[in-house]
Amino acid sequence: MTISPNAFGALFDDFQWEAFRLETLDDYSKSGSVDAYQAFLTGKPKPTDYNARWLAQVQRNIDAGRRMYRVHILTRPLTPYLQFELGWGYQTNATAGEEFFILDITDRPNPLEGVPDFWMFDESATVSMAYDDEGAFLGAEEESEVEKWIRWRDAALSHAEPFTDWWARHGINEREHR
Repeated sequence: MTISPNAFGALFDDFQWEAFRLETLDDYSKSGSVDAYQAFLTGKPKPTDYNARWLAQVQRNIDAGRRMYRVHILTRPLTPYLQFELGWGYQTNATAGEEFFILDITDRPNPLEGVPDFWMFDESATVSMAYDDEGAFLGAEEESEVEKWIRWRDAALSHAEPFTDWWARHGINEREHR
């Protein structure tokens, strides 16, 4: 069933102990932070208010003892968008306490082939997300069969590594993208 933007947003305020996100795409450039992405592409500095609303949301949840974490499935070389998302987004969001993991499938099969992007809250509410080929968000659906989504989360985590470890080996510094 389609979930409204307001109901989806409320899940980020109402969960009790954890919110997990699986990211499967290499381009979300039409879904948000469009101006920041353009700044990144043109070599401008990161705006001082970059991701401020999300950082405040994450910080409120972390301060309340709730965990927010995600796994991103990707391949190298990184697309310009992933250079932006990981280089600016993940590193910025981590300062508020969000945790990131990378499932790099460059040299191995994708153990979650065909699984859509999703958020799962407290292992009880799952929302799958649809995007077009250009990274524009099309909408979200409330999902049933929670056990299936828990298995996918667990599989993602079992094959992923902490972002900081992966980034130390494969990341770019800000000067390299210019």
